[in-house]
Amino acid sequence: VQLQASGGGLVQAGDSLRLSCAASGGAFRQYTIGWFRQAPGKEREFVAAIRANGNSVHFADSVKGRFTISRDNNKNTVYLHMSSLKPEDTAAYFCAGDSRIILSSLRIPSAYDYWGQGTLVTVSS
Repeated sequence: VQLQASGGGLVQAGDSLRLSCAASGGAFRQYTIGWFRQAPGKEREFVAAIRANGNSVHFADSVKGRFTISRDNNKNTVYLHMSSLKPEDTAAYFCAGDSRIILSSLRIPSAYDYWGQGTLVTVSS
């Protein structure tokens, strides 16, 4: 499966933004999709994930209550809705997919087989 992330941009603190992860070339409905981010000089970190059925979602503590994740399997797309953005949310955001990932590995980047290119989110104070 090929993944393409989009929707990044420059926003002010407190603003909202929606990122999209569009998939092609695979059985999207079978894939868990995760969002990760990487700020300059830092390691890639887990942000959120949604299971194939869309009923199980998971968030990093740092974004819980501010970010939501959803998927539209008819459009082969997963959305990351980000609100109350903070300067510390500034990073390149990546989406990743895997059809066999287990629950305990959702937050581990190396557990995902497929990655999209990053989309840059910059939050100014």
